[in-house]
Amino acid sequence: MIQNPKLTLALVQTDLYWKDKVANLAMLEEKLWQMEESVDLILLPEMFPTGFTMDVEEVSEPMNFHVCRWMQQLAAQKKAVIAGSVIIHDGKNYFNRLLWVQPDGKISSYDKRHLFRMAEEHHFFSAGTDLPIFELNGWRICPQICYDLRFPVWSRNRMGESRMDYDLIFYVASWPAVRTSAWDALLPARAIENLAYSVGLNRVGTDGNQIPYVGHSVVYDFKGERLLDLGEKELISTIELDKANLDGYRKKFPAWTDADNFKLL
Repeated sequence: MIQNPKLTLALVQTDLYWKDKVANLAMLEEKLWQMEESVDLILLPEMFPTGFTMDVEEVSEPMNFHVCRWMQQLAAQKKAVIAGSVIIHDGKNYFNRLLWVQPDGKISSYDKRHLFRMAEEHHFFSAGTDLPIFELNGWRICPQICYDLRFPVWSRNRMGESRMDYDLIFYVASWPAVRTSAWDALLPARAIENLAYSVGLNRVGTDGNQIPYVGHSVVYDFKGERLLDLGEKELISTIELDKANLDGYRKKFPAWTDADNFKLL
């Protein structure tokens, strides 16, 4: 496996067309082709082809269909992993599924664990049961989706025999403006408690349910210090993260050695 102490991310903070896959994919493709920087990982918002909707029968699709193929093509062209969540149906079940698409076409996935009951997401979607850790250029990366941010036990970074579970945790989101203060508080908390980089990628604009979103996409280092803040406008921004700095801090401040052991039921 390629080892690289640096990892370059692109955060795509954008408005979305309501339940219009064709328009959203065309818009995102145009934005990404305007991005001249070479990056390792491109993050797109939660439900980026449609916006955050419960109209699952209308807008869902199976795996390896149109959106998957679009992501594969773009990942190959940009020579970067592309990640974002999509409404996927599998038999009679629907999932808010994060797709992790590599330049070679391989697709890995994470199904949202915590379904947002205030929007009745739990009535329309099935919850995920597994938390994969993706690997990219020697980095271990933990995927999360929006409401997962409120549940730190699910994403707790633990020490294995020789290393911690992950180096970076990221959240792709449709996090409403009314609860921005929680978003701003919890993302640095996840960085500090897990001794890992923490990334939140949120959308902007107003959706078809007249719910406003104000972005605040951000990157924090392992000490909870803000490295990047996209504010409240449509914007693509890139950042390079350094794993050597992370490894050095974990060695200097090994708080993980005093962590509590537990099992999820």
